[in-house]
Amino acid sequence: MASVKTDITELPECRVRVQAEVPADEVERRIQTAAKELGRQLRIPGFRKGKVPPPVVIRRLGRKAVFDEALRDSLGSWYVDAIDGSGIAPVGDPDLDVGELPDQGEPLAFSIEIGVRPRAKLGDYKGLEVGRREPHVEDALIDEEVDRLRERLGKLETVQRPAASEDNVVIDYVGKVEGEHPFPGGEGRDQLVELGSGRLVPGFEEQLTGAAAGDRREVRVTFPDEYPDELSGKEVSFDVSVKEVKAKRLPELDDSFASEAGGFDTLAELREDIATRLKEIDSRSADSEYEQAVVDAVVAGSEIEVPDRLVHARAHEFVQQTFTALARQGLSKEAYLSMSGKSEEELAHEAEPDAAAGLRREAVLVAIVEAEQIAPSEEELLESLKPAAEKGGDDVTPETVLEGLRSTGRLERLREDVATNQALALLIAETKPIALEQATLIEATEPIGLEQATAPELWTPESGGEGAQGGSEKIWTPER
Repeated sequence: MASVKTDITELPECRVRVQAEVPADEVERRIQTAAKELGRQLRIPGFRKGKVPPPVVIRRLGRKAVFDEALRDSLGSWYVDAIDGSGIAPVGDPDLDVGELPDQGEPLAFSIEIGVRPRAKLGDYKGLEVGRREPHVEDALIDEEVDRLRERLGKLETVQRPAASEDNVVIDYVGKVEGEHPFPGGEGRDQLVELGSGRLVPGFEEQLTGAAAGDRREVRVTFPDEYPDELSGKEVSFDVSVKEVKAKRLPELDDSFASEAGGFDTLAELREDIATRLKEIDSRSADSEYEQAVVDAVVAGSEIEVPDRLVHARAHEFVQQTFTALARQGLSKEAYLSMSGKSEEELAHEAEPDAAAGLRREAVLVAIVEAEQIAPSEEELLESLKPAAEKGGDDVTPETVLEGLRSTGRLERLREDVATNQALALLIAETKPIALEQATLIEATEPIGLEQATAPELWTPESGGEGAQGGSEKIWTPER
C-alpha cells in the first residue's frame, strides 16, 4: 500500500477536501510499470516484440503519455489509500482534481472533495424505555403454510375438459418470428405449462385458456423490449398443439397428509410444528424491530445535521447497490429501469427517507463508540471472523482472515464494524423494553413539553417520526 500523505480541510454541509500527495518514488515506480506494459505492445526497430525497455518507451511516447497511462491504472488505488489514510467515512461520489504531471523526482498532488458521515451530538442514550412487541403467529399464517405444503404435494391428473387458470397443459409448439422465420429454442415437444403462472412470455398462457386436448391454436405474442436476445421487441407466432389438460388434485387435510408432509402422526402436530417455526421467525423480526427502535430513540434525542445533498448521495449509493445485486442475478440496470418504469433519479428520490434514517443511525452509533471509548480487542476481532473462516474451508482460520485484512489495509474497517456492533449491544443492554400497549398509553397520557417534543425518551417501532423505518426487519449498521 502506497504511503499517500493527506491533509483534511472541513467544508460546510458535511463535506471535506482531502489534499493528497503521492511520494515521488511511488509515482516513478508506477510510470516504469506502465512503460513496461506499453513496451509489450510496441514494435520498434532494433528490439524484439514485447521487449522494448521502459526508458525507450518513455522517449518514444513522451513522459506525459506514459504518465497518463500510469494514472489510469493507479488513481483508484491512490484514492483508496488517501481515503483510508484520512480516516474519513465517505458518502457519495468524489470530485477529484489531479494536478499537473510532476517533474521527475517530484511527488504527485491531487485533491478529493466528498461528503462524509455526519456527526451526532448525543442526548440521553442510557435508561430509555422502548416499546417491544411480543412474537405472535396468526392462524391465517399457519393456514397459508399448510396450503403451500398441499400445493407441493398435489398430484396432476388428466381431465377431459377445457383448460382453466391454474390447470396444466401438455403441448407441442413451433414458433416463428413475424410468422415466417424459425428461431433457436422456438420448438418444443411435450412441454408442461401451468396456466396463470406468468412464467412464459406475457399473453402466451392466456391464449391457451379454454383449450381442450386435441385442440390446435395459433398463439401470437410480442416479446418484451428487455428480453435478452434477438427476440427483443419482436412479434412471434406459435403453432401450438394441446395434447393433455391436467388439473392438480390436492391431498385431504388429514393425518395422512401430516405424515406425508413432515412425518407427523396427526394434523394437529404438523400445525403445532409450523406455528413453532413461524414464531421463531417472528421472534427474530421482533428483536430486529426493537433494536432499530432503540437506535431511533437515541436518534430522536440527539442533534444531527444531515444536509439534503448528503442524503441524496447516500440514496444513490443504495440504488447502485441494488443494481449490483440484480446484475449478479442476471438482470441489467437497463432492464430493471424498464420494468420499474422509473428513472435512476426517481428511484434515488424514493430511497431518500431510508438514506436519511440510515445516516442518522450511523452517526449515533459512531458517537457512542467515541463516548464509551469502545476499542475491540484482538480476541473480539477474531471472534467476529469465525463465520467467514468457516465458509472458507479447512485451511482458513480467523487468524488467517485477520492477517489478510491487515496486509490489505482493511483491518481498520473491521475494527469499526465490530465497535459499532458493540455500541449497539450496549444500547440494548442499557434500554428497558416495555410492552407496546404500555408505551402507547404513556405517550397518550404524558404532557408534551418542549424538551419532550424535541428529545423523547419513549419510542416504539410503530411511532414513526424522523429516522424511523416501519416494517424493516433488520437494524441498519454501517458497512464500508
